[in-house]
Amino acid sequence: QVQLVESGGGLVQAGGSLRLSCVASGTIFSINAMGWYRQAPGKQRELVASATSGGTTQYADSVKGRFTISRDNAKNTVYLQMNSLKPEDTAVYYCNADRVRTSQFPIFREYWGQGTQVTVSS
Repeated sequence: QVQLVESGGGLVQAGGSLRLSCVASGTIFSINAMGWYRQAPGKQRELVASATSGGTTQYADSVKGRFTISRDNAKNTVYLQMNSLKPEDTAVYYCNADRVRTSQFPIFREYWGQGTQVTVSS
């Protein structure tokens, strides 16, 4: 079983910064992509940023230039540095691990963290 544990959420004023961390634990052979999604009240969950094991990253247009995703493959950890935060960034942020391989067999699964609240006050 694979577990994703997030940390680093909290309350911050507009213009401030936060850093989210997510560690994947369990029997893990490989993880293709790790990333962050967010869901604000009354809205659908949306991709914020993702990073593949090869270093390819992608960002939502709304966070480009303000958020930076990074990944430590050896530690199965992904980070999200969030700068110049805005009230509209307020949401529950979920860590995602995609195409996770947990054995020598080519069976891949997706996992989600429990979510961490980020609140940006104006």
